[in-house]
Order: sequence, then C-alpha cells, then structure tokens
Amino acid sequence: MATSDAVSSGNAHILCQYKDSIASFGMFLNRNPLEYSVPLILFQLCIMTITSTGIDFCLQPLGQSSIVAQILGGVLYGPSFLGQDPKIGNTLFPLRSFIILETAAAFGIMFFFFAIGIGSDTKMMFHPPKQAVIIGISAMFSTLFLTVLFSFALKSYVVMDDSLALALPFIAASQGLTGFPNIAYFLSELKMSNSDLGRLAISSAMLCDLFGMSLIGVLLGIIQSNSDPVKSALSISSAFIFVLGMAYLVGPVVRHVSRRVPTVKSMTEMHILFFFAGALLSALMTEIIGQHFVLGPLVLGLLVPEGQPLGEALISKLEFPIGKFLYPTFLTTSGLKMDVLKIELWSFWIVMVLMVFSSVIKILAVVCSGHFLKIHVRECVVVGLMLNARGVCELVVYNLWREAGILTEQGFALSILSLIGVTCVITPLIKLLYDPTKQRVPLKRRTIQHLKRDAELRILVGIRNQDNIPIIVNLLEASYADEQNPIAVIAILLVELVGRATQMVVAHQSTRSLQPVHSESGPIVNALRQYELCNELCVTVQLFSAISYVHTMHDDIFRVALDQNATILILPFHKRWEIDGSIGSENRAIQNMNVKVLDRAPCSVGILVDRAILTGSLSILNNQSTFRVAVVFIGGPDDMESLCYGARMGRHVNITLTIIRFLLFGCDTARERKQDNSLIDEVRQANMGNQSFIYQEQVVKDGVGLAGSLRGLGNSFDLMIVGRQHQASEILTGLGAWSECPELGVVGDILASQDFQGTASVLVVQQQRLPGEKLKDRLMRPVVTNHESLHDPPASGLAGPAAGGDSNPRWEIAIDRA
Repeated sequence: MATSDAVSSGNAHILCQYKDSIASFGMFLNRNPLEYSVPLILFQLCIMTITSTGIDFCLQPLGQSSIVAQILGGVLYGPSFLGQDPKIGNTLFPLRSFIILETAAAFGIMFFFFAIGIGSDTKMMFHPPKQAVIIGISAMFSTLFLTVLFSFALKSYVVMDDSLALALPFIAASQGLTGFPNIAYFLSELKMSNSDLGRLAISSAMLCDLFGMSLIGVLLGIIQSNSDPVKSALSISSAFIFVLGMAYLVGPVVRHVSRRVPTVKSMTEMHILFFFAGALLSALMTEIIGQHFVLGPLVLGLLVPEGQPLGEALISKLEFPIGKFLYPTFLTTSGLKMDVLKIELWSFWIVMVLMVFSSVIKILAVVCSGHFLKIHVRECVVVGLMLNARGVCELVVYNLWREAGILTEQGFALSILSLIGVTCVITPLIKLLYDPTKQRVPLKRRTIQHLKRDAELRILVGIRNQDNIPIIVNLLEASYADEQNPIAVIAILLVELVGRATQMVVAHQSTRSLQPVHSESGPIVNALRQYELCNELCVTVQLFSAISYVHTMHDDIFRVALDQNATILILPFHKRWEIDGSIGSENRAIQNMNVKVLDRAPCSVGILVDRAILTGSLSILNNQSTFRVAVVFIGGPDDMESLCYGARMGRHVNITLTIIRFLLFGCDTARERKQDNSLIDEVRQANMGNQSFIYQEQVVKDGVGLAGSLRGLGNSFDLMIVGRQHQASEILTGLGAWSECPELGVVGDILASQDFQGTASVLVVQQQRLPGEKLKDRLMRPVVTNHESLHDPPASGLAGPAAGGDSNPRWEIAIDRA
C-alpha cells in the first residue's frame, strides 16, 4: 500500500492514502484485504454490528437500553480492551480508517436527526400542556444553574488536574440538557411511551429541546469562532437567520408538496429524492455558517408534517439503513474513541459526584413542581428519572467538545462513562417504581347486562381501516338507539406509529362536517357522520385517533375506554376475508393487542369477525334491508352479556332476532341454569309481541354434536353473537383442543374458522371482569347433577303455539340423537 507522510490531527496521526489503497481486488493477488479502505470499512461495520447486537442480547434480561450495548460494542474494540494489543488495534481499527468510519457515522447521525425532526410534533413543542411547561422549565434550568454552580464549587475546594478543571463546567452544563430524542428513544425501548408518565416526560422534553438547541447553538458559535466576539455574533446571528429562512421560505414549499401528495401511495421517488437532497443541502449550509451539520436536517425535518403521507414515507425509507445501521455506527465509534485507561480514580469520583448531584437535582425539581401541580411524589420521581435519560444528544455534544479540545481523552472517557452509568441505573429504577400495565380499574359494573334502564349505551369501536366501516356501521345501527335509549359512539382510529416520534391520542374536533374522501380518515368520518345524521336525536359520535406502536396500542384503548366511561368496546379481528371466502390477510400484532385488551379491559369487550364482504355489505340504515341476528347461548356471564346485547338489537324494526340455546342431554348444573332461565324468561317476556323474535333450544350430547349444530347455522344469519367463555359443562368436551384463536373462546373459534362454511359475521363478547373474577373463572369446574330436565317446554304464557298462545314469538326444540 502506497502512503505518504503522516499528518497530525489533534492527538492522532492520519496517514494519507492514494487511490490504489481503496479496493484490494481479492487475496489471490497476494494482498491483505484489511490494508485497503473498502474491505476494511465493510469488515469494521460487520463486527461492530454483530458485537453490539450480541451485547444487547445479553443485556436484555437486565432491561438495559440498546444504547448501552452499542457504546460498549465500541469500547470493546477500543484502546480500553482489545485495542490495547497493537496487533489487534492496528489490524481491526487502524488510525487511517477513522476518517472513513466517522464520515459514515456522521451521515448516520445527520439523517437520524432528520428523522427525529420529521417525527416530532411541532404543535406540542410550541404549545405544550401546562404541566409540561412547569415541569420542563423547572427541571432544565434548576439542573443547569445548580449543577454549574456546584462544578465551580468543586473546582474551588477540591484538588483536580487542570484538564478536568477546564472541562468540569462544560460537563455540568450538559447535564441540564433534556434531549427529546434521548427520552423518546429510551421510553420506546421500555414500552412506556404512551403511558401517562411517559407522555408527560416526552412533552416536557420537547419544550426543553427548544432551549437546549438554542443553548448549544450559542455555545457552538462561541467555540467555532475561538471566542472572538465579532465572529461569535456572526455565527449565532447567521444560525438564527438560517432557521427563519427555512421556516418562511422552505416551509411553504414543504406544505405545498404535502398537499399535492394526499396519500402514501401517491409518493414518488422524486418526492423522496427532493427531501433527501434537501437534508444534505441544509447540512452543508449549517456547516458553512459555523454550526453543527445536524442543525439543518433537524430544522428541515421539523418542517415536514408528521405522519401520513410525507412523514410516513420518509421514515419508512430511513428506518432500517439509518436507524438500524448507520446511527448505531455513530454510537459505536463514540465508544471506540473512549479510553478507560486514561481515567484517574480521583477524577472519576469527582465526575460521579457531579453526575449524582445533577440527577438528584433534576428529580427534586420535578418533585417540587409536581407538588404544585398536585402530582403524587412517586410519579414525580419516575418522571424525574425519565428526564435523566442520556443518549445521542449528549454524545454529539461530547464529540464536539472533544474535537474543540475542551475535553481531553480523560474528560471524554469520563463523560461517556457517566452517560452509561446513569442510563444503567435509571432503567431498573423506573421499572421498579412504575408499572404502566397497572391501569385504573373501575369498581362499578360497565356492562350491557347491568346497564340501568333508559341509560345511555356507550360503545367504543376500534377501527383499523376503511374495510371495517360497513359492518361497524351496521352493528352500531343494530344496537338500537332512540330518545329513551341513546347511544354514544366513541370511535378510535388505530393508526400504527410511522412517521412520527411521539405516540399520542388525538381527539378530532367534530364529525359534523364531511371530510375529503382522499384522506386516510375521510371515508371513516363520513360514514360515522351519516350514521349520526340518521339518528340525529339519539346518537352522538366522538372520534379519536390513537397513533402508537401496535404492541402498546392497547394502553391507548384502555385510556380512552376509562376516560369515556365505555360500556362495551368492540375490536376488529386480526384476519380479513376475501370475497371468495379465503383469508386475505392476518395481523398477529392485532391479535396480541386483542388478547391484552381482553385481559385487562375496564368494561365488556367484543371482538368482531367481519365477513360482510361475503354478503355484499348491505346497509340497514334508512330501512334498506333486514339484518338477521342470532345469539348463541350456552351459559355463563359472557353469554348473558351477549344475550342482553342481542335483546337490545331485537327492538330494531329491521332486525330479526333468533336466540339459540344449547342444552346438554340429560343433565346440567341446576344453580347456573336457574340464573340463565331467569334472564332468558325476562328476554322472552319482553318480546311477547315481537313478530321478528324466535327462540330455539337445541339439545346435544357432547362437543361433537355442538360443533355439528353450529356448522348447520352457517348461511342463516348476518351476525352471530356468542360469549367468549361459558360455564363449565360437558357440552364443550374436546372442543378446546381444536382452538386456533383462544381469544375467541371455544364456540367463537368454531364460528370464525375458515372451515366454517358460512357468511355470518361473528361478535364474540366478554363481560367485564372485576378484580377477583379471573381467579373465579379459573377455579370453575364441571358440576353434573341429574335432578333437572334440560328439555322441559317453556313456562306457560311465554311461547305461542306450544303453550296454546298466539303465534307472535316462536320457540323450537331440536334434539341431537347422534
């Protein structure tokens, strides 16, 4: 390899390379590939990625953030450990490779901040909630002011070397930073982003970022100009002018492009190229005016409307190559430059005392402001720990100060070590003090069965996309609303988090005006608006959008259900049918979400299996068609809930209601039958004059007979309602082993299976579980007695022909003799 003289750069020596040193063209030419730039950088990226992933895998049981693993991956190959050996250090990470490696890392961090800007909610940043303003300002400025004062006190009263004395105030100032990217990334890994305290921490950090970016811009302008007042003023003012120019010149262009691209599918490669080139150009401009190159992409990202369509398309292009590859390279190279052996023990203790002091001050500041806001002390401590999260923002600052000579090798190593230490400590503390899965659980009944007469039925419906609308509108219309029995519909659009960094629940202003049909939510809002107009005096509709990761979306559903006092929440099934009856798609993440909701729901839950496409999606609004509803009743609280829901539907003029009760031939649980009989008799009595009401009893011997009877109902109904769980009985023997979707229960799984040759949609209902009822359900065992007949005719006066009455309601008995 041809080389020239060594050129000094700071404390390192970089060897100049000729063009012949780029590619080796193979070992068959008797060349060592690691002596050439391209194979060396490829090898370095490979081993750093593999090593960091392995460390992350080992630290996952301890619940540590991935940023710790990525930094430690660099430390492992740096001068602190393997890099001590000259053979390993000069072979794997020679000095001549650092320029290329850091250039790749620079591109990673540049586009990472561009993505952070895209995902940031600028409305929350400039118009934060009151709590976020008070907590954010108090935490940032208290920590900044007191920690810097404490650093000067340490300089005055504690003996330390000159390099640490110079760096200590800067290290103290960095502790006042509360970087939004750090906290958003940190809480996302802990799956706490959409928890109550996580949202408060993120909104507080967004406000702090405004002050933090301004402070860093001022400090950077001073550093870059070598403390020359004139040059410093020019650098700071040019940065201010740059931001204004981007906002008032580039901002309108970005908004114009966003309006011209209504959906993600209409995005073209030219749109993507335009923004990527804009990120590079803005980075170049900020370098020219003396600011860090991440400022330009960050500002440009803030100008891009978050979410669909631009934000989602750009983030989807950046997510893997930047978020999973080049951005971790920046973290690893930061650890690679760290030399733990340069740290003196006394200096280590001084910096650790400063770190502990700043962390405690930030927590105390949040506790004091939380006391003013009447927030519990424990919750304030958790928010304070969250705001102490360290990450990429501090790393960028430390690398800048290292290049500027403010931090020596020891100071840089101490700063990185303190970042790792704080992150390692706060992660288990947050998990110990705060469990977001423990939601508020209502102690009063929120069920249809226990709903007071003439009380408002509050239905929360989860909507994934436009395909869910026809069956949901039919279900809402079938739920029967009049002035004495009003319905409040709370519709929540389940939007997967793509193209933004913050999870949130957005309340739409109103559904009173029609929306553009080309927008994502337009057809959904318009359909709900039509339903509301058809029931103007007895239905209200409120619309929310839950923008979240699928694996945490259940928390948003819990929160809305609690806040809106929902009686029942209805979720979409994870499978979608095609018009030919085949399964078009499956979404296992939605299935996991449904399971979590069923386990902890604050009200009754229904999972809606949509087969409306098989019947042409006929609408029952405006008396257009008859809707055939069947309630499958075996016994137990869930079946009682489904029966009560079906009974309410039976009052609708366009609905025919059929109750199908399955009984075990010869014996059953008398006590449970008494409760079931009482409710069924009440429903039948209420439908004495209803020509569209049918009651059937089918007697079967075992689970095989039950499955056969269910399959015979396939094409007779448009909607079948069934409870998720049933009282323990031999009627279900053997059916559990065939279950594919346990969240639907035994009977619901049969009705929703692909083998079920029917066109009816299925609503699987679970009645609200109060504390203690889950244990009761698990302890239920079959109890068989012989003292009560299962196929006695209905009580006199309750059914027409069999009791000698008129022919209004009907009842039938079928016996399985197989």
